[in-house]
Amino acid sequence: MNPILFAGILLIIVPFQATLANSLSVWGIRPDLCLVITCVVGFGFGQWDGVKVGFAVGFLQDLFSGGELWANLITKTGIGFLSGVTAEHLTNTNSHAIFLPVLVFSIFSGSVYLVSSTPHLEIEDVLYGLQTVFLPQALFDAILAMGLHHILIRWFPHE
Repeated sequence: MNPILFAGILLIIVPFQATLANSLSVWGIRPDLCLVITCVVGFGFGQWDGVKVGFAVGFLQDLFSGGELWANLITKTGIGFLSGVTAEHLTNTNSHAIFLPVLVFSIFSGSVYLVSSTPHLEIEDVLYGLQTVFLPQALFDAILAMGLHHILIRWFPHE
C-alpha cells in the first residue's frame, strides 16, 4: 500500500471517527469508520496491509477513546487479516462481494464491544442490542464499505 495513503488514513479516519462521525449518523446509528476502512484495505490491498491498517487504527482508537483497552486493536487487526484472506479466496473481489463479510465483521466487532464493556449481560439484552443497534450499524457499515471500496480501488489500484 502507498505510504502516503496509509499515513492519510491514520491522520484522518481516527479523528474523524471521534469527532465528526455523529454527523454521518442516520436515525441515530453511527458507522464504525475505522472498521470500514480496515475491511476495505484488507479486501483491496491484501491481508498484510489490512493487518497494518487494522493494528494502527485499532491502536489509535483505543488510545483516544474511553473504551475497553485493547478491544479495538485486537478486533480491527483480526478483521483486517480476515478481510484479506477472504479476498484471496473470492473469485472476483468487487464492491458487491464484500457486503456480507463486512456485515458479519461489523456484528462480530459490536458483539465483542458489548460483551467486553458489560460483562454481566442477559441473553435478552444481547438479542435486543443485536436487533436495534448491531444489525442496523452492520448494514450501514457494509453499504459504506461497498462505496468506499469502489472508490478506493479506482484511485489506488493494487499492484
